[in-house]
Amino acid sequence: MKLYLRYCSIILRSQMQYKSSFFMTILGQFLVSFSMFISIYFMFKRFNRVEGFSYSEVLLCFAIVLTSFSIAECFIRGFDAFSGIISNGEFDRIMVRPRNEIIQVLGSKIEFTRIGRFLQAVIIFFYAIPASEVIWTFDKIVTLVFMIVGGICIFAGLFVIYASLCFFTIEGLEFINIFTDGGREFGKYPLLIYGEGVLKFFTYIIPLALVQYYPLTYLIGRTDNKLFILLPLIGALFLIPCYIFWRFGLKHYKSTGS
Repeated sequence: MKLYLRYCSIILRSQMQYKSSFFMTILGQFLVSFSMFISIYFMFKRFNRVEGFSYSEVLLCFAIVLTSFSIAECFIRGFDAFSGIISNGEFDRIMVRPRNEIIQVLGSKIEFTRIGRFLQAVIIFFYAIPASEVIWTFDKIVTLVFMIVGGICIFAGLFVIYASLCFFTIEGLEFINIFTDGGREFGKYPLLIYGEGVLKFFTYIIPLALVQYYPLTYLIGRTDNKLFILLPLIGALFLIPCYIFWRFGLKHYKSTGS
């Protein structure tokens, strides 16, 4: 952890060497996320409810997913950029260093400019939390925290899968973005609105629904099943098969010779 914090310090200082670029990029990230909010706003200008979910409930769902994605994208960015590490031979140097390769990959790229997305999520939270009329008891607060943490784990796991595939393909496979960026887009709304098939896929294959839809129904009072509080922790176990796949790819790694 000390080494990773050292990486964070070095990268932040390097990015702050170009302060104008740094803050303009943050603004750009904020505006991109703001356009997603605008799409929700105009949707509810036309329809009062979507599959029974109100405007404030959808915004609460969106803020949770955007928070998870922005944190994961900021600190797990090294895996998302792993194809470049493989193709330019940098991973050879990582392998011979006396430190864990995961820490080194994580520390290779940290995007602090993603704070722009995070700020957007915080602003939406300020509106959605009081507007949703949720009675914020201790168990509801715990559920909210578990949803955010579980979401970070899900998106981190997807980035790890993307990186693991690079051991076999060298270049990253863009279809994974269907589940990373696509998961963020899908997550604007409770997954039930896309149909039972999509909900089952994101329950049993990529367990995004375990950190988004099911605990959300408990949060807004659609169910009293307290087991839904723990579902995000079960979803976080998605990291285990992702790590196993990473280790499998690592055993089959062959240098590109770059």
